[in-house]
Formats: sequence, structure tokens, C-alpha cells
Amino acid sequence: MTEKQPPAVARVAEAAEAKGLKIKIVRTEKTARSAEEAAAAVGAEVGQIVKSLVFRGVDSGKPYLLLVSGANRVEETAVMGALGEALERPNADFVREVTGFAIGGVAPIGGTGEAVVYMDEDLFAYATVWAAAGSPNHVFEVVPLQLRSATGATVGPVR
Repeated sequence: MTEKQPPAVARVAEAAEAKGLKIKIVRTEKTARSAEEAAAAVGAEVGQIVKSLVFRGVDSGKPYLLLVSGANRVEETAVMGALGEALERPNADFVREVTGFAIGGVAPIGGTGEAVVYMDEDLFAYATVWAAAGSPNHVFEVVPLQLRSATGATVGPVR
């Protein structure tokens, strides 16, 4: 008997299938809210963890989803040129409103809203990376190029 997935996790699985991504969602025993926790949970390097970070455009109010290597911190000025405006960190309500996910489980696919996606070029140093799958206890492994294709992300530096 298979375990029933939470609705947000099922949404990620459905989005992956619709985009032709062959992924297996893994339920971790411990939470994977941080890159360090996620790396320990799946036996990966911290740099292989995809942090799905939501920002808001200062001028437009537009949501931006940044897919960032777990080893990196975002320097807003580094991505400002590529995105065309300054960024700010929104509150948890904004994140849930634009993605349908709670902070700690934001997935790069399966969101309920539209966001401009920008992907950290450092993720391409790895054969595969791990991303949240809609909850703090669910993750999936994916090839970076496939993730970029599935999200329509622009690739560039974040630091």
C-alpha cells in the first residue's frame, strides 16, 4: 500500500509528469528545511541542494523564484542586472500566495502562481541536484539541465 502524499507533494509529482520530468519523490525521515538538513537526509553535498527562494521585485511587486545552490547565498546586486530590478525578501504569506507552498517546502515546479525563474549557474557543476518537493519532508533528484528546461529558468550567477 502506498502512502498518500500531501496535496502540495502530489502537485509537484503531477507537474513533473506534465513537463516530462522523470523524478522519484523521496520522503525524508528528518526535515529538510535547510540545505544542510537536506544534504544530510539524502547523502548529498550541500552544493547539490536546490534552495527555492522567493523574492519580490521592489518596483514591480512581481514574484521571482531563485533556484540557488545550497552552498551559496544570494547577493541581490548580482541578480539585479539580469532581472532588471532590485529584489526584496517577502513575508511567508506572499511566498505561500504566489507558490502554494510554505517556506521550507517550496518546490521549483508545481507552484500555483507564475514567477520569473532564475537559476544559479553553480548547480550545473553537479550531475544531479536535489530540490524540495512541496513539503519539508519530501525531495526529488533531478539533472540541472532538465530542471532548467522544466522551469524555463534564466541561468546566471547569484554571488
